[in-house]
Amino acid sequence: MLYHILYPLSKYWAVFNIVKYITFRSGCAFVTAFLLSFLLWRQARKMNIFKKFNLGEKIDMYGHPHLEDLHKNKKGTPTMGGIMIILAVFISALFWMRWDVGFMWYCLSIMLMLGLLGFRDDYLKLKRGKGLSRKEKLIFQIGTGVVLGLIICLNKDISTRLDLPFFKDLAIDLSYFYILWASLVIIATSNAVNFTDGLDGLAIGGIITTSLVLAVLCYLTGHIKFSQYLFIPYIKDTGELTILCSAIFGAALGFLWYNCYPAQIFMGDTGALSLGALLGAVSLFAKKEFLLIIAGGIFVVEALSVMLQIISVRFRGKKLFKAAPLHHHFQIEGYPESKIIIRFWIVSIMLAALALLTLKLR
Repeated sequence: MLYHILYPLSKYWAVFNIVKYITFRSGCAFVTAFLLSFLLWRQARKMNIFKKFNLGEKIDMYGHPHLEDLHKNKKGTPTMGGIMIILAVFISALFWMRWDVGFMWYCLSIMLMLGLLGFRDDYLKLKRGKGLSRKEKLIFQIGTGVVLGLIICLNKDISTRLDLPFFKDLAIDLSYFYILWASLVIIATSNAVNFTDGLDGLAIGGIITTSLVLAVLCYLTGHIKFSQYLFIPYIKDTGELTILCSAIFGAALGFLWYNCYPAQIFMGDTGALSLGALLGAVSLFAKKEFLLIIAGGIFVVEALSVMLQIISVRFRGKKLFKAAPLHHHFQIEGYPESKIIIRFWIVSIMLAALALLTLKLR
């Protein structure tokens, strides 16, 4: 919004020319989102909103008494804090993005749609003790992915190819099969972040590192000189997604202030599903889905641990891990929660660096 208001004024006062630069607006989006996320919780706590609406976490560890004992002190902690993250990202992006770039609106729409799904799930958990079924959530996620895939396929300005890391010129055009690919990405990313959101600050820490990597990748992809130098496909206007990723980074960092161990608030499915899907949507438009797998490696491992656990129980009749997702396995092994979180963060930072390193390995 501010771009369209201030940039035309550069004809009369050169200082407004600065809003043309994505780097400047990305920095502003980061600061705006951080402050919004930070201040919204303080205001909500001051107004006692979470207690008024009885938005306190109900602990359910699916029959693991040891885990329930470890998490008993978290009962009643305010949840659905993802609403504040969504608001911070949305408002910040609206202020600093170019409104004539379709990428931004599509991504924000995906965030809102999955945010509504997560909100519904959280609300039902609080009111009746049981949220939406896996089938209901999966149907909604598939539908969202199909719509996004159709938008990409029907838009001539957006490619349907898959760009593979480590190769300069290798790309696979999926054509209308991209609809299935988009659905898979949205389902995988939203659920993977949701699985990871089980310890204080664990998921939001991964979102911080992953969004920062995507911000860099989007900027390079949308810059014709940098993309040519690094042998990555240039995609016009993708640089604007840097602003959105910076807003995610800022909002997540502001939320971490209160979500770090011991957490004062949880983001719930409202935040986990929406942010996961948003990262997936950004990767689809920037054609960096495979680099997202590397950068968001902790989400991948957490999701795989759940899948492997289910497969092992069904076909072998016994568990592969003591509990799934993987972070609960380490808890039962006796590792302190804070140590698990910090070590996962360290791994996430290393994977983020590896994802960026691949840009030179082509």
